[in-house]
Amino acid sequence: MATLSVSPDDLLRLTQLAREFHAQDAMTLPDASGGPVGEWPDMPHAEQETDASLAEFRSIIRDLEPDQQMQVVALLWLGRGDYVAEEWEQTLIDARDSWSPRTADYLIAHPMLADQIEEGMQLLGYELD
Repeated sequence: MATLSVSPDDLLRLTQLAREFHAQDAMTLPDASGGPVGEWPDMPHAEQETDASLAEFRSIIRDLEPDQQMQVVALLWLGRGDYVAEEWEQTLIDARDSWSPRTADYLIAHPMLADQIEEGMQLLGYELD
């Protein structure tokens, strides 16, 4: 099992906030369908800037160390099928190479983020409560 330095509580809260944010009506987000390396999507539209779940999501990500932020991105990529569990170290390297101070906005731009993080954790052998 790969070791994560992001606390399970933080990951659980991030998935809850992502679900709340993406469940809103009339949600419009920039295209986030690109591969794991490349341009980070633009920030969500201005009308979402005051959303409480988005603000808390950004705060949690901002409070994580960059290597922890990279682990969350790597979990997303693993969970959406860009990598397999045996490629975890390479996934982390690619996440490091693509790191941006806008990690929270990159993550939240993925409508299936919560499911993909959970899938990534399961692929690494973590039990979800």
